[in-house]
Amino acid sequence: MQLIIGIVFIMACVLGGYVGMGGYLAVLWQPLEAVIILGAAIGAYIIANPPVVLKGTGAMLGKIMKGPKYNKEAYLELLGLQFTIFKLAKAKGSLALEVHVENPHDSDLFNQFPIFAADHHALEFMCDYLRMITLGTENAYELEALMDEELETHHQEQEQMVSAMQALADGTPALGIVAAVLGVIKTMGSIDKPPEILGGMIGSALVGTFLGIFVAYGFFAPMTTALKNAYESESKYFLSMKAGLLAHMQGYAPAVSIEFARKALMSNYRPTFAEVEESTNNLKPAAQ
Repeated sequence: MQLIIGIVFIMACVLGGYVGMGGYLAVLWQPLEAVIILGAAIGAYIIANPPVVLKGTGAMLGKIMKGPKYNKEAYLELLGLQFTIFKLAKAKGSLALEVHVENPHDSDLFNQFPIFAADHHALEFMCDYLRMITLGTENAYELEALMDEELETHHQEQEQMVSAMQALADGTPALGIVAAVLGVIKTMGSIDKPPEILGGMIGSALVGTFLGIFVAYGFFAPMTTALKNAYESESKYFLSMKAGLLAHMQGYAPAVSIEFARKALMSNYRPTFAEVEESTNNLKPAAQ
């Protein structure tokens, strides 16, 4: 919805302002200029990016439209999950987690938290490190280094998507100039035409420059920023898991461990201490 509102606002202001100055919208309708610019941009996008980025383009556009997939409800659920896990481990030992970790989709513990259970990447991240704890990993600093390496790898994968969109924003103004130059070349081939015809042809050529700059800074650049912000917001979800797991390994009580996890979240989505306390008080204890 936010993306649609932004697009409508941009179009209304730019085109409305143009019409207000006495311009004619029909002059801007140059579909072949758009084919040159956007076609070349898509071709460059295909050349520049690896197959994994090309395959993920649809998901990337969906991310830009929907924004971050985690909201306050998801964060509350995550903190409740961590509280339940840490409480079970404190009461019955880390080995009590093994049955849940090995079969998370059949686990009553994980299925109590449907948002988390449906998130394959988050579920895999949590289970992998809980499995290492159940296997006897005791050095929190070594586990933290491993977590950092995995999160950095994930960040680099996301950065590929951001860089692909940024390249579109950087390249389309120049491609607009290419379209304009081609229009000028066509105009020079008709130099013997009357001034009113030449003026129309030059105006059509300049639409290419306008379109390239307009698409780059009106759409691609803001979309790049929106994508980057969405990824950064979502990274806090995993940093919260990291903070909670490390606090648990250091021997803190479950309530303290999830406070470490809560503090890793961005303030605009972070549940309050009272909200977390109320949420955890209503949780069912996990069966071994």
